[in-house]
Amino acid sequence: RSHRQGSAGGRNRGVTPPAAPSAMAAQAIEGLAFPEDKRKYIVEVLDPLLEQMVQELLLAVPEDPAAFMIQWLRKRGGIAEAPARTVGLAAENLQLKKELRGMRELMSEAATSVAEGVPKSEEPESEEDEDDDVADDMPPPPPQNRGQRASVSAEAYGNWNKATAFTPPEYPKTAEQVAKLTPILSNSFMFSSLDKTDMQVVVSAMQQREFVAGTKIIVEGDDGEHLYIIEEGEPVCKKQIGGEEKVLETFAPGDVFGELALLYNCPRAATVEAVDSCKAWELDRGTFNHIVKNAATKKTQQRDAFLKKVELLTSIDHYERAQICDVLKCDSFTKDHMVVTQGEDGDKFYIVESGNLTAIKDGKEVMAYGNGDYFGELALLKSQARACSVKVTSDEATLLWMDRKAFTKMLGPLEDVLRRKGGEYEGTAK
Repeated sequence: RSHRQGSAGGRNRGVTPPAAPSAMAAQAIEGLAFPEDKRKYIVEVLDPLLEQMVQELLLAVPEDPAAFMIQWLRKRGGIAEAPARTVGLAAENLQLKKELRGMRELMSEAATSVAEGVPKSEEPESEEDEDDDVADDMPPPPPQNRGQRASVSAEAYGNWNKATAFTPPEYPKTAEQVAKLTPILSNSFMFSSLDKTDMQVVVSAMQQREFVAGTKIIVEGDDGEHLYIIEEGEPVCKKQIGGEEKVLETFAPGDVFGELALLYNCPRAATVEAVDSCKAWELDRGTFNHIVKNAATKKTQQRDAFLKKVELLTSIDHYERAQICDVLKCDSFTKDHMVVTQGEDGDKFYIVESGNLTAIKDGKEVMAYGNGDYFGELALLKSQARACSVKVTSDEATLLWMDRKAFTKMLGPLEDVLRRKGGEYEGTAK
C-alpha cells in the first residue's frame, strides 16, 4: 500500500515517516488537562499513526478488525509475523511427554541403585498412552516407608517408596532404663501416638550414647540419620546467623532434637553441642520412619475423622481441625475414676473419644457423656472452680484433652458456641 494516497491532508500511507502534526488533533486536545510534553507526543506521534491505521482499516473492512490491527501494527513496526501455533503446540506437547517419560525412567534407575530387590518397570508405552493427559501418566506416590537413607531425591521418589521389610535394631536395657525411658517418650508429642507394642519396639531400638563437653552431637548442614532424647546434661543448640554462630536454645533432660531432618528429609537445621558430660538416647531413621512416623500419621488420620463428628467442631475447616489434632493429648481411665472434682480449679478441656461418663453436682447425677461429647469448658471460659464432678461409668473411657493455654488459642472462634452450650448446661444442672 506504499503507493496509495489518503484524502486527509494528502499523506503518504506507506512506510514513510508521518507528515506534519494534525491541526484537528491539536484542537481536539486543547481543552484537556495534559502537560505540554504529552500534548506534543499525542499530536506528533500517536495521531499520525492512528490515522494511518484507521484509514487502512476502513479500506479493507476486515471481519476481524482486532486481528487486522494487530497484523498492521506488526508490519508497521517491522515485527515478523507470529508463527502458526496449531502444529507447534502439538509438537511441543509431544516433546514434553517424551521428556516426562525420560525423567521417570531416570528416577526409576536412580531408585534401583539405592533400593535392592525392587525390579525396575520395563513396560513400553503404547501410542494411545501418548495421547492421554500428562497428569494421568504419573501415578501418585504412596505413603513413604523407607529403609536405609540415600539422597533426598531418591528417598522422595525412588520406585514410589514401595514398602520393604524392616527389622528394627534391638539394644538390651535394664528394667530401670526401660522404666525411665518409657515415660519420657510418652510425654513427647513425637511418640505420644504409639500404642503399647510400638512403644516397646521403639524403646528397644534406642541406643544410649555418651558425649563429652565440646562434642558436636549434630552439625548444621549435615544429613541426619538419628534423633536424640536427652537423659543427662544440657547441650546447646547453635545456628549460623549473619556469619556468626549464635546459641538459640539450651536443652534439658527429656527434650528431643534432631527430628526435623528425619521428618522432612532435609539437612540439619542447626548444631547441637555438649557443654558438659551428656547422655542421650539415639533413635535411627529406619525405626523412626517405619514405627513412629507411620503411627503418628495413622493416629492423626483417625483423630481427624473422629473430630469431624464432634458437634462442637463441625463448623471449623480442615486446617483448624489439624491444629487441634496436634495439641490434643489422650488419657484412659477405668470405671469409677473421678476425672474432675466439683469445687476444684480447672485447667483442662475434655472430649470423650470412647466410653461413658456422668456429671455429678451436689451428689446428684445431672448429665451423661458419651462419644463426641465434651466437658470442662466452663471452668476455663469463666475462670471458676469446677461446677460438677465427672466420673467414668463404663469399664474404660478414653478422653482427649487440652490445657488452658491451648484451649484459649485453638477454640477462641468457638467461644460463643461454648458459652451458649454452657448456659444450657447450667440450666440443666439447676
